[in-house]
Amino acid sequence: MPEHTGYTGKSLEFLKSNDVAVGDSVKAIGELTYSGIIMPRYEHTDDQHIVLKLNSGYNIGLEIEKITKIEKLTSTEKISENVDDLKENPSLPKILLLSTGGTIASKVDYRTGAVTPILTASELNSSVPELSEIANIDTEVLFSEYSENIMPDHWLQIARKLNDVAKSDYTGIIIAHGTDTMHYTSSFLSFALAGYPIPIALVGSQRSSDRASSDAALNLIGATKFLVGCKTNGVFVVMHNDESDNTIACHYGTRVRKNHTSKRSAFQTIGDNPAYIIYEDKIQKNTKDEFFKNKKFNPKINLDTKVALVKYYPGYDSKLLDEILDMGYKAIIFEGTGLGHIGKTMYDSVKRANEKGVFLGMTSQCIDGRTRMTVYESGRDLLNLGIIPLEDMIPEVALVKTMWALGNSQDIEEAKKIILENIASELSK
Repeated sequence: MPEHTGYTGKSLEFLKSNDVAVGDSVKAIGELTYSGIIMPRYEHTDDQHIVLKLNSGYNIGLEIEKITKIEKLTSTEKISENVDDLKENPSLPKILLLSTGGTIASKVDYRTGAVTPILTASELNSSVPELSEIANIDTEVLFSEYSENIMPDHWLQIARKLNDVAKSDYTGIIIAHGTDTMHYTSSFLSFALAGYPIPIALVGSQRSSDRASSDAALNLIGATKFLVGCKTNGVFVVMHNDESDNTIACHYGTRVRKNHTSKRSAFQTIGDNPAYIIYEDKIQKNTKDEFFKNKKFNPKINLDTKVALVKYYPGYDSKLLDEILDMGYKAIIFEGTGLGHIGKTMYDSVKRANEKGVFLGMTSQCIDGRTRMTVYESGRDLLNLGIIPLEDMIPEVALVKTMWALGNSQDIEEAKKIILENIASELSK
């Protein structure tokens, strides 16, 4: 890490003149005295402050004009961690942990404040030692991306890696993933790898591992217990069930979405309870669905991103829909109002889309419930214009499924049949 990351102007000169840098442990003396580690600063911040990480783990900003003296206690020289090599326990099952980014499989370097990926089984064990009592963990970093930067090409990369180890001796696979788009990734894997012979758990963390309320370790432990003891297969999102530390929820990868920006229990199964709940060492099964056990594994790892997700709102300009059609999109998933409606100002553009052979699917903006387009006249008009109701499929899931269906079919009619088939429990009974 550069020795003065984020510092400019007066604050940079202050650090240089006092021969201290990011990662140094210092004592700052002024009206009050603080001891801590100099942290890097965010981009685009002022040049009037330095930031210290205190022993409590909290960060504090200090105005440089009020610091009368700063003393260096220790420097940033690299301190190698004494992490013993792990010996595999032959009596325990094997789990593969694939890291794609996020904080769930990362650690905080308190010398610099940087969050770095855990690369080895030894580092993982030192960070979450409880894991070594549950399973032997192999680790691999596929890539390190914030979840908002994970694209469909990344889904393909993950799926191909999983396909490569489908016949391995692993009991299950954990995918460490950022939370913001985790349900998109879980949806694609559910379709592309339907019938995968062992369970797959996507695990994230809402709170970073340097916070006392972090859910990183608990989610990881819960996921490992689930994979070892669940006796099932399929793709799951494994996160906190509530704000306590007692229960971890395991959601089907096509029936879950993130419903809160910061709560540890942000992920919820839509329209039902989580498929499984982990409480201490017990696994509570809430689903009677044996759907995945009867699936033959036949990986289909392709997609076509020419699919648009259109959220209708009063005042939506139908010219936007025309632009989508002119760009060559092959399918449009509508997030309609209520039971599945869009305004009549859209009808001409919808008719044009249907005449061009574009697949038109309808989902609802409502969090729960099913589309039912036969109840009102407007819904029946839309049915007549070629829009197909997608029952209670979550809009994001419908988007991903349509991308996948287009990538694995010869024409739009074949894709339509795939979209309407219940592949991975994306349609509830």
